[in-house]
Amino acid sequence: MSEINQQGLPVTIITGFLGSGKTTLLNQILQNDLDQKVAVLVNEFGDINIDAQLLVSYEDDMVELSNGCICCTINDGLVEAVKRILARKEKVDRLIIETTGVADPLPIILTFVGSDFRYFTHLDAVITLIDAETFTPEHFDSKVAFKQIAYGDILLLNKTDLANNEQLTALESYIASVKKNPRIIHTQYAQVPLPLILDVGLTNTDSFVEQEYRQHSHHLKTEGFMSMSFQSDKPFDVYKFHKFLNEELPLEVFRAKGIVWFAGSQLRHIFQLCGQRNDIKSEPWSNSPVNQLVFIGRHLDADKLRQQLNNCLATSVTL
Repeated sequence: MSEINQQGLPVTIITGFLGSGKTTLLNQILQNDLDQKVAVLVNEFGDINIDAQLLVSYEDDMVELSNGCICCTINDGLVEAVKRILARKEKVDRLIIETTGVADPLPIILTFVGSDFRYFTHLDAVITLIDAETFTPEHFDSKVAFKQIAYGDILLLNKTDLANNEQLTALESYIASVKKNPRIIHTQYAQVPLPLILDVGLTNTDSFVEQEYRQHSHHLKTEGFMSMSFQSDKPFDVYKFHKFLNEELPLEVFRAKGIVWFAGSQLRHIFQLCGQRNDIKSEPWSNSPVNQLVFIGRHLDADKLRQQLNNCLATSVTL
């Protein structure tokens, strides 16, 4: 690692189950005037990197923002992506990594505490976001969700405005059964004062040093997680698409996101779905209109889902 031009770079890992608010938190950190150069690595589960599109427009897999921040896609090469950041002539002040919603955070943690990276970086904290309304151990029945809580140094109990007191109490009791003396912060829209989550020095790296470094990617198959991507250069019929969301969407879909093009609309629509909730925001197109969607869930019938989306396409296009 002789090419590395960085020492003591603080690293924050943002993890959390599907739809918990990771990208919302990441956007706040990027938009906050920290007077620092922040490097961000994102790696969305699915073969269309929708999150990177929502964060910035970019070419290749790296972009430098006007405030000096850098965004880079991991694309299954975390070590290489980190090396690129460390080797930059212009040093950055901190590195933030957003994991996928179905990622076991342990291999990522061990990348920094169980390899030579520990000589050039220090893992500051693992931040775990939890959807207070939809998360229950029974609903997700997932070892991944368990590990995200178990390895989190700070747990952001997010979307508390959508949950009642009984839900919050039950969820906190479950968290306490997983972690001893957990650090829990209640949030809405993932809004949290950054001094509470950055430069906090909470990760006990010594506890990981003896653990063997293994990439447990097989959990995606054993637990049935999968993604289905959909692209089309034809627009959706807005009424058919809304009917699909409200009446036909399989319950096995936990998360969906993407860029949506509706016939008759001159706007680009950013689509987000978490559980039974969905949201569509509009903005002008910066490129040619196209539909790009990713659906994430368990035991999905990809062929049926793709056919349902094809059925939503408009039969004629009016711009």
